[in-house]
Amino acid sequence: MAAGTSNYWEDLRKQARQLENELDLKLVSFSKLCTSYSHSSARDGRRDRYSSDTTPLLNGSSQDRMFETMAIEIEQLLARLTGVNDKMAEYTNSAGVPSLNAALMHTLQRHRDILQDYTHEFHKTKANFVAIRERENLMGSVRKDIESYKSGSGVNNRRTELFLKEHDHLRNSDRLIEETISIAMATKENMTSQRGMLKSIQSKMNTLANRFPAVNSLIQRVNLRKRRDSLILGGVIGVCTILLLLYAFH
Repeated sequence: MAAGTSNYWEDLRKQARQLENELDLKLVSFSKLCTSYSHSSARDGRRDRYSSDTTPLLNGSSQDRMFETMAIEIEQLLARLTGVNDKMAEYTNSAGVPSLNAALMHTLQRHRDILQDYTHEFHKTKANFVAIRERENLMGSVRKDIESYKSGSGVNNRRTELFLKEHDHLRNSDRLIEETISIAMATKENMTSQRGMLKSIQSKMNTLANRFPAVNSLIQRVNLRKRRDSLILGGVIGVCTILLLLYAFH
């Protein structure tokens, strides 16, 4: 019976790790999609004066469909990972070995933290994508208004030229913001990769400590012995210093 419950717990952990790996890959691709959407929108905005209006619309529509598809896939993976975590919580509550319960709770909490991080990262990336898309839709509407105004009043109209200059200034500012966002998202991807490596190392260390409690106890005793020796050495040095000072002054 104990072997069966242990196998059940290991199966749940294996499912959780597999889903976490899939989510990590999906989130990286999702973040890259948001970055590429921002760059392509900037290129389309610079090219729209000399090309037709159909190409940017088609590209945006294709990326929008890809965004919706990936968002649904990530939400499904998050839901499955939440279900696995719930099953792990039920198992820890019904576990019949109290000595293992603390280790199980520690492992469960680590998986919950990973789920919370992935959920937060998904919602943040999704919100950034939606904000960029809404901004591009707004800028597209402005461009249409400008073209309509140009066709009605003529290119040489002074007010139109001032309006176009102001629009160019806004486009330059928007481009700088997009470049800053791209740099920040690239930095976030690197930090996410480093975080995954650190979590993997921590998980392996915890596994070794749980499997070999004698090694962990030995390390603690060595640390205590080092602290005690340091205190003794410090006391001897202090006493010798006091004796030397007394001898010097007498």
